[in-house]
Amino acid sequence: MELKEKLKILADSAKYDASCSSSGSTRKNSNGIGNASFRGICHSFASDGRCISLLKILLTNCCIFDCKYCLNRKSNNIKRAIFTPEEICEITINFYKRNYIEGLFLSSGIIKSPDYTMELIIKTITLLRKKYHFNGYIHAKAIPGCNENLLKRLGLLVDRLSANVELPTNNGLKLLAPNKSSDKVSKIMKYVNDNKGYHFTPAGQSTQMIIGATNETDLDIMDKSESLYNNYKLKRVFYSAYIPVNKDKMLPSLSIPPLTREHRLYQADWLLRFYNFKVEDILDKNNPNFNLLIDPKASWALNHLNEFPKEINKCSYNDLLKIPGIGVTSAKRIISSRKIFALGFDDLKKMGVVLKRARYFITCNGKYFIDRSYFKKNFIETNLVLEDKELKDIGRKQLSLFE
Repeated sequence: MELKEKLKILADSAKYDASCSSSGSTRKNSNGIGNASFRGICHSFASDGRCISLLKILLTNCCIFDCKYCLNRKSNNIKRAIFTPEEICEITINFYKRNYIEGLFLSSGIIKSPDYTMELIIKTITLLRKKYHFNGYIHAKAIPGCNENLLKRLGLLVDRLSANVELPTNNGLKLLAPNKSSDKVSKIMKYVNDNKGYHFTPAGQSTQMIIGATNETDLDIMDKSESLYNNYKLKRVFYSAYIPVNKDKMLPSLSIPPLTREHRLYQADWLLRFYNFKVEDILDKNNPNFNLLIDPKASWALNHLNEFPKEINKCSYNDLLKIPGIGVTSAKRIISSRKIFALGFDDLKKMGVVLKRARYFITCNGKYFIDRSYFKKNFIETNLVLEDKELKDIGRKQLSLFE
């Protein structure tokens, strides 16, 4: 099989893995090509807003497992391919020199055994680092069930490792991926967390959960995420809306992926990581799922309307973070600027506050943006839903390397 045909197959097979974002690596170019430096590399957008790209491929789409949701499961009659380590190096270096990519995300189906697959991944990345002197960003997928020594060797070569939990609960995993074990994934995460440092996975670890393939609630999913962040200090939990690529009686009959639900989970995840929220603040057993019409932060504010409106010139930093439409950066700007002068609505807009959302929950110098009699839940909720109408389920398509 020609290299170009392999690339088509294995790049397409890799597009269902969402956990290839990267940031925070400190790997510098000492004497070679490529550089991940302190800003890191991401397949979509970096922390400074740059859109950057990395080659996202599988070593092979052959697999000994038969996970019901996976396109590459062994029972599927699809075209199979496998790269040699040299072929991956050739593609990566050639694409880098042409400025197509800035790094590599390498995952794989499990061929023969977890240890055998890990050996091939390690051989590939060793060649890139030692023979081709590639110092750019590399994110690799660790194979659950592999030998700990192999995990150590791989962690010393890459910037980030990830081990996918796949499904939010053990019951879901037993139902759709009986060959996999959450304990094996947890073992990898613990090892990476215990050994993370300048030379070992400097950009940390991430994971992915498939959303909608099983019947877990949003509360189940966010509880799992909170636990992963607390126990293993993950950089990111990625949420991937279930895409119906297989037919199986154990799978849900969805016509389109639940992309709006995925979006709400990402918004809630952001609240956990940057806005000092806890899962219990935004979901409970009586309300275990997010409102798809309103983002989680606005939904929380509507359910705690007794705490609003907040006076923008007096409330604390943590209170500012709870106001819909105010982010971390704009909250810091508000704290800094109001030491000099009293802030009005026009000032907030210049600071990056999304005023069309925030205005319902704040006062400026004691004044509400319209008559205070409109400060009612039904009025605010109706307007927020109307303003959020542009949110649509837009299908995601991986960019082609050939078009």
